[in-house]
Amino acid sequence: MSKEIQSFYDVLQLLKQFGFVIYFKDPNDYLEMIEQEIKQLYQFELISKEQYLQCKLIISQRRK
Repeated sequence: MSKEIQSFYDVLQLLKQFGFVIYFKDPNDYLEMIEQEIKQLYQFELISKEQYLQCKLIISQRRK
């Protein structure tokens, strides 16, 4: 079930698998909330370390 995360769309689809659909007008708030939810999924061991790190990298790149 461990799907490789390659794009921001994949990050959103991963969140959607767990019932998270996030909408914010401010792009910085949007990315911050996504990052927080990914962190929670990792802390509760619902996603692998590789998925977590890949998501963090993609979110970081999206901020730039």
